[in-house]
Amino acid sequence: MSYPIEKKLVIAVSSSALFDLSESNSIFVEQGPKAYKQFQQDNLEKVLGKGVAFPFIKRFLNINNRFAEQEPVEVVLLSRNSAATGKRVFRSIQAYGLNITRAAFVEGKSPFEYVPAFNASLFLSANEKDVQNAIDAGFPAGVVLPGESVNDEGSEELRIAFDFDGVIADDESEAVFKKGDLPVFQKHEVDNSHIPHKPGPLADLFKKLSFLQKLEDEEVEKNRGYKRVLRTAIVTARNAPSHERVITTLESWGVSANETFFLGGMAKERILSRLKPHMFFDDQRSHLESGAGDIPMVHIPFGVANTLK
Repeated sequence: MSYPIEKKLVIAVSSSALFDLSESNSIFVEQGPKAYKQFQQDNLEKVLGKGVAFPFIKRFLNINNRFAEQEPVEVVLLSRNSAATGKRVFRSIQAYGLNITRAAFVEGKSPFEYVPAFNASLFLSANEKDVQNAIDAGFPAGVVLPGESVNDEGSEELRIAFDFDGVIADDESEAVFKKGDLPVFQKHEVDNSHIPHKPGPLADLFKKLSFLQKLEDEEVEKNRGYKRVLRTAIVTARNAPSHERVITTLESWGVSANETFFLGGMAKERILSRLKPHMFFDDQRSHLESGAGDIPMVHIPFGVANTLK
């Protein structure tokens, strides 16, 4: 029996993150909502191109194929479209074979307030204002930055990478670093290495991903030939001795990442270009850069890193 939505790992996604709506948005900006509605109606049968978040969402939904009885994950569409103009979006969802059935169409309004209604652990959107509204309300959200849509063919493996401070954990240590310098930060973290951090905006997402990995652990016990589908990584600018508090925090929550990188200020792209995650989450825009432009990046506009100039 599949899980009720209260027990699922739910990701809410906007049509702007899932699909390439650049042409549609140009019509809306230049000619207005009436022309936009007519454009969508005229192109109802034309399948929308894949957006930056498409490969991530596709692979995320494929987790249900591994656990058909539980169906532990779900994707919900939260859209500024009306139900009428959203018809093309759902036609495209069906054309790509994505199992997305729940949606909220709010006709021009910000859909962020419905994030908790759908039990979503993440809201992905290309609309920065919608994401900031969600973060300000205490909801988990991220801005999908412009970039290439990564080829989603090949293996089913889903690779997700996270920054630690201001993303998985709160911004307490980030605030110490911003007010002082590296030695002050390192001393603070060593002195508090035994004290877990409070959860950050994506803590619930990370914890639920860890639960899915435990389901995979059970499958490995049953079948040694089972090939894992989910791979998580933490990519942080921290290094020793501040690394220990990261481990303390994760252990206190009963979770872990498959791979953890303590870079000591190295450019994160050096790791990301090898790891090739289907999504990387960071609270600092300066870390969300890729020379090749082929790493899907999500900005989490949370905490001191986004309030101090």
